[in-house]
Amino acid sequence: MFSIIQAAGWPIWPIILASIVAVGIIGERLWSLRMGKVSPRDLLPRVLQEYRRSGVHPDMLTRLQEHSPLGQVLVAGLRNIDSSREIMKESIEEAGRVVAHELDRYLTTLGTIASLSPLMGLFGTLIGMIEIFGSGTTTGSNPVQLAHGISIALYNAAFGILVAIPSMIFYRHFRAKVDALVLEMELQALKLVEVVHGERRI
Repeated sequence: MFSIIQAAGWPIWPIILASIVAVGIIGERLWSLRMGKVSPRDLLPRVLQEYRRSGVHPDMLTRLQEHSPLGQVLVAGLRNIDSSREIMKESIEEAGRVVAHELDRYLTTLGTIASLSPLMGLFGTLIGMIEIFGSGTTTGSNPVQLAHGISIALYNAAFGILVAIPSMIFYRHFRAKVDALVLEMELQALKLVEVVHGERRI
């Protein structure tokens, strides 16, 4: 591997750095965007059970706030439980926007890496082409410099595409995952509003 990096020349280093960042983001988002961590299915029934038993109290709100993103959304509604349905929904929507922004964290960076990696590979290809054209002399071509230029051009193009493909796949996967999680939290929060205001039982 080290010999390949050496053959690819200095333009490969930004691509390697981008790949390390991309792997870190992918690992972190795979861990953070789990359904059970973001929007646990059993949370709302437990909240409603506790609400019916002892009402809304500070200890309950603190535990919910620290529990999960869904808990943060439900807390916004419970803090306005004595208000009208519209005010309760507005507070939940405001909290939902904050949570959705948190779920989107690092995705812009991952999308940028997916878009820029082929361009960085193309830049390396151009550097390689410059090396190739620079290998020509009045007495003929320098075979060592010619081979080095070809290596730079091909390796950088390949590495750029190799980084871009999984980055784009995971970027689109995480975008869809965030949309699904936000929708799930909206439905759970709507159930809370309707149950509290006597419009449904759950």
